[in-house]
Amino acid sequence: MQKVLVFGNSASGKSTLAKRLAKVDLLAHLDLDLLAWQATNPPTRVPLVESAKAIETFMREHDQWVIEGCYSDLLKIAKEQSTEIIFMNLPVDDCIENAKNRPWEPHKYASKMEQDTNLTMLIQWISQYELRDDNFSKAAHLTFYHSYTGVKKMLTTNT
Repeated sequence: MQKVLVFGNSASGKSTLAKRLAKVDLLAHLDLDLLAWQATNPPTRVPLVESAKAIETFMREHDQWVIEGCYSDLLKIAKEQSTEIIFMNLPVDDCIENAKNRPWEPHKYASKMEQDTNLTMLIQWISQYELRDDNFSKAAHLTFYHSYTGVKKMLTTNT
């Protein structure tokens, strides 16, 4: 059974890869963005215990899956059940270009225009990836990657 975690910086290609794996290998797909945030302004995180319950329910309901996101705290919940991890460790500049060229994500935004209003903030967020010291940082992702004892891959390009 295939149980894959895909993680990395924002706009590193996590969703694209996860969707491809889901389609080709017939895996259930969970985008952690959809359960990590409350619909508040400004957005606030869903309590970790609630996100954990949702992840555990997803894993219980599906024999094979791919879970993707940048949340190392949430990835840890699925770590023991996963069979493989993929770290999308692209250069920050590549992630910024991906963000600029990103197609509309209708599961996250009501319109492409709404999505694009967040682009400046997203580029700033992406550019801080190597500097931050939080659950979304390169440091946290490297720690998660190196602590994993199963099958793992680190991709540095989208090709």
